[in-house]
Amino acid sequence: MPSFDVVCELDRHEVGNAVMQAQKEIAQRFDFKGTDTEVELTNEGIVLRSNSSGRLDAAREVLQSKAAKRKVSLKSFDAQKVQPAGGSTWRQLIVLKEGISKESAKEIVKAVKDSKLKVQASIQGDLVRVSGKKRDLLQETIALLKGKDLELPLQFTNFRD
Repeated sequence: MPSFDVVCELDRHEVGNAVMQAQKEIAQRFDFKGTDTEVELTNEGIVLRSNSSGRLDAAREVLQSKAAKRKVSLKSFDAQKVQPAGGSTWRQLIVLKEGISKESAKEIVKAVKDSKLKVQASIQGDLVRVSGKKRDLLQETIALLKGKDLELPLQFTNFRD
């Protein structure tokens, strides 16, 4: 029976490249001179630091533009609120969303069932497997899920006949 998987994966290598490009641009731009603005990739996400919240917003925009050019979905960036980091510096953490949560998986399954297509969707860990009798039905399901406005960057993998 044909099937495919709905996943939410993040290409860590491309995120690292986007962070490096943002660091280079921030180091070269005149409006960032003397602001001690930094972009750093850590285990918990991307950390932005600067001496003003305005420069922090500008650094986040630079990072987002570099990520978009590297085909990293901005839906996977969850920017936390700006916090004072001691002295006259500000800090912001951008958490990288990866994997499909149980609530989002249930929402995907509900959307597939409400579409009245003759396919079955099942939650398997952090992915949703959709199977049906015909390949055309699976392609319609992919189009349906692409049309839905979910807060996750979905990918469709493991398409099997």
